[in-house]
Amino acid sequence: MTPSSARADLGALFFPAANGAPPVEWWTSDAPVAYPDAVHRMEARVAAIAAGTAGEAVWLLEHPPLYTAGTSARPADLIDDRFPVFESGRGGQFTYHGPGQRVAYVMLDLRRRTPDLRRYVSALETWLIGTLSAFNVSGERREDRVGVWVPHAGGEDKIAAIGIRVRQWVTFHGISLNVDPDLSHFAGIVPCGVREHGVTSLAGLGRLVSLPEVDGVLRVAFETVFGPTRRMDGEDGPN
Repeated sequence: MTPSSARADLGALFFPAANGAPPVEWWTSDAPVAYPDAVHRMEARVAAIAAGTAGEAVWLLEHPPLYTAGTSARPADLIDDRFPVFESGRGGQFTYHGPGQRVAYVMLDLRRRTPDLRRYVSALETWLIGTLSAFNVSGERREDRVGVWVPHAGGEDKIAAIGIRVRQWVTFHGISLNVDPDLSHFAGIVPCGVREHGVTSLAGLGRLVSLPEVDGVLRVAFETVFGPTRRMDGEDGPN
C-alpha cells in the first residue's frame, strides 16, 4: 500500500504532455466543497487553460452529500431525492458524491497531449486501476461501460466512477473513488444507469485507509500515467 508500488504496477507513462510542458498543479481541499463552487472554479480554470494563461491542474476534494446528473441521466433513475441534485453537464448518468469519497477533478489540455477522448478515459481508468493495485485490490475496466469494477463470486461492484466534459480540448470533471463513504446513499439513484451491479469501497473490501494515504497513492499513480505534478498550497483549490 505504498506510492512506490503504485508506480511499479502501472508501467510506462503513456499519456504525456508535450515536451517542455510544466508539471500539473496538484491541489487538495480538506474541507468539503459545495458543488456549485467547485464547478465555478473548474470552469474558470478551464477557460484560463484554453486561453493559455494558466496551467493544467488536478483538484482533490470531497463534497457534502449530493447527487449529480450527467447529460444521459434518465429521470426514472432518480429513486429518492434525499440529497440536492445538480445538473453537471458532464457525460454519464446519475452518481453520488459525499464524505469518504475522493473526488479528483482533472483539468488537462489535450491539445498538448493526445486529442482522443477514448484514450483519455482509458488513461483515467489506468490511473485508478494502478491506485487500487497499491491496496491489493484488483480493479478492472469494462468495454461496455465506463468506470472501474471489482469482481467477486456473485458478480462485480463499481468502486470508481468517471465522468468528463471537454471544452476546447480542455478536460474537466473527472473521477470519484469510494474510500469509505456511506454506500447506502447510492440507493437513492441507479448509479450510472447500471441496475445489475452494486457499488463497493476500499473500506467495504477491508482496506481501512485514510484519505491522505489514498491521496499519496493517487498522485504517484497519476504521475506514472500523465507526467509530473507540482503540489500547490491553498485550501480553496485552483484559482
